[in-house]
Amino acid sequence: MPVHQSPGTPEDLTAASTGPDLDSAPDLAAERAHLAASRSALARMRERTSGLDSTAAGDAVSQQFLESALFRRMKALADDPTVPLFFGRLDYTDDHDEARGERFYIGRRHISDEVGDPMVVDWRAPISRAFYRASRTEPMGVELRRRFGFQHGELTAYEDEELLRDAAADGVHGHRERSRILEAEIERPRVGPMRDIVATIQPEQDLIVRSDLTQSVCVQGAPGTGKTAVGLHRAAFLLYAHRDQLSRQGVLVVGPNASFLRYIGDVLPALGEIDAQQTTIEQLVAGTLTRLNPRYALRGADDPAVATLKGDARLATVLHRALWSHVQPPDEGLLVPRGARRWRLAPYEVEEVLAELRGRGVRYGAARRMLAQRLAHGVLVKMELAGDAPDDRVQDAVARSREVKRYVDRVWPAVDPARLVLRLLADPAFLAGMAEGVLTSDEQALLLWPRPAKGPTSARWSLADAVLVDEVADLVERTPSLGHVVADEAQDLSPMMLRAVGRRCSTGSTTMLGDLAQATTPWATRSWSEALGHLGKPDAHIEQLTLGFRVPGEVIDYAARLLPVIAPGLRPPTSVRRARGELSVARAEPAALTALLTSTVRAAVAGVGSVGVITPDARLGGVVDTLSAAGIGHVVLGALGDEPDLQVEFDAKLDVVPASLAKGLEFDHVVLLDPSGVVAGEADRVTGLRRLYVCLTRAVTSLRIVHGTALPEELGEP
Repeated sequence: MPVHQSPGTPEDLTAASTGPDLDSAPDLAAERAHLAASRSALARMRERTSGLDSTAAGDAVSQQFLESALFRRMKALADDPTVPLFFGRLDYTDDHDEARGERFYIGRRHISDEVGDPMVVDWRAPISRAFYRASRTEPMGVELRRRFGFQHGELTAYEDEELLRDAAADGVHGHRERSRILEAEIERPRVGPMRDIVATIQPEQDLIVRSDLTQSVCVQGAPGTGKTAVGLHRAAFLLYAHRDQLSRQGVLVVGPNASFLRYIGDVLPALGEIDAQQTTIEQLVAGTLTRLNPRYALRGADDPAVATLKGDARLATVLHRALWSHVQPPDEGLLVPRGARRWRLAPYEVEEVLAELRGRGVRYGAARRMLAQRLAHGVLVKMELAGDAPDDRVQDAVARSREVKRYVDRVWPAVDPARLVLRLLADPAFLAGMAEGVLTSDEQALLLWPRPAKGPTSARWSLADAVLVDEVADLVERTPSLGHVVADEAQDLSPMMLRAVGRRCSTGSTTMLGDLAQATTPWATRSWSEALGHLGKPDAHIEQLTLGFRVPGEVIDYAARLLPVIAPGLRPPTSVRRARGELSVARAEPAALTALLTSTVRAAVAGVGSVGVITPDARLGGVVDTLSAAGIGHVVLGALGDEPDLQVEFDAKLDVVPASLAKGLEFDHVVLLDPSGVVAGEADRVTGLRRLYVCLTRAVTSLRIVHGTALPEELGEP
């Protein structure tokens, strides 16, 4: 298909082919005029919104709600002149049932003119679906699809596909032609956080993005297949298609670490969605600790073997037993004085009430609250049999009486989830009783803290401990369910972590994203069906993406040499990019390695786009010192911790990336130092090779490997 462009349009923008002088071409002039008119219309929409008066609300609460709605609307209508308002156009045939010969411009948001007619249609609207899925074999009523090339917000080129033209006559034979503008946009260099992919969503990705809210989806995606972007765009689509429902229920994105969240943090706001919350699994369960007591905090870390055991799904059984062991049969009945008389429930009558409540399957805390009313009802039955006529007010008074409250505390005591977990990890006899037949004696010994804390406020809670506390907290009081949860890098979540995420969408749906070949935690999942079971979504649809759009073919083929060892059951990824990319490997003696690293980084920084220097965690300090001594400006990834306001990561030309934080990120140019050191930094070789696979597949344009020791034999030379 021809690419029509303005003279001087850069090669890397449109993958340019020869074309007419389109600065004077009527089509290009008309498209530019439509772009200018659309910007004016967006400005009018924003001006009209800013002029709305919130004081017209009937009361203070309504006014506050209206002000919040107006603020969010103003934010959604913000215009960035460097970002194109539309990226495509659809010309429908006269026979289309809905469009009937109309033309639609497809963009990131809906823009209408003064009379309400659409100038730009939201990419999520049903009428926009054909932009991503229409083909010569299935045109979906589209006569012409046009893609636009932009530079700095200015329209510079367009590319047409006449979908009703006979495919065989063009030698296409039903296959979709490759779009040069599409390829150029996918491969365009970038500096900064991750951006949206609304202009480049592929048909197989669009099927996932537009899947129904009721459907939970698991995406097994090889590096460069866009699985993270697909998950975020699905969240944006669901917020658009189910605005009222999800505004009430909420949408949550769970990422592996704070740096990753900063990397993806601009995607949903760029699509006009500011409602979705983003967090890490650590922040998620730490929030539970804080809600229980502000003095409970994560301060410790576990040995990998201990953390793996604490993440085992069998711990759910142990915790369930431990909690419900607090409910004890009464050793005496309940005696309630009422006026001049005393009313008594025998122990066997109380046991019947306890059994009935336990049999209902309600949460521990809810059943405890119900117990007081059940006991009071039993007393009222005694009163009625004696000839009295008590009403509901009498039952409530009996339920609130000191005698009933004390009795409930004895037979069904309140439980602090953190104190319960602390007791399990500190009391060998209690743990042995609760873990009998579930954990071996050696496993029980491994779980016990070497030096038990005096109390939950002084305990050095680890992430794995907090996950256990979160489990018990849900057994006591049901965790509120959100409408949808996106869990990225989910292969690294333990079964107990998956349960924690699943609780947040127990009545909603989920999009689970990951790659089994990139599993780098000792407790990582080995099977998506197993992981979905722990998540509570065993019927979720599993989709496998293997077509890579970002990682160059030469790089992905080299990294795929590790797959027979790290994930033998997965299909190797395939790069569909026209450009094969650059791959180089350089070795130096230890004394010359610093000089080689410095020269390699300088060469990478001289190129166009972002640069990431990925290093084994153990060598991070030395790399930082080397770059600083050479006067090469850089930012160290992860140095900000969890502080959300200091967002300088990904804004610099060069990021220094510890191997442990590389997952999910991408850079135009990657310099990878010491692959063998990356492997050696993990607890076992397979995990180390998976970490190396992650590091090898972060490059979009070039990968330069620098090493002083032999490469892992599984990798070999390029």
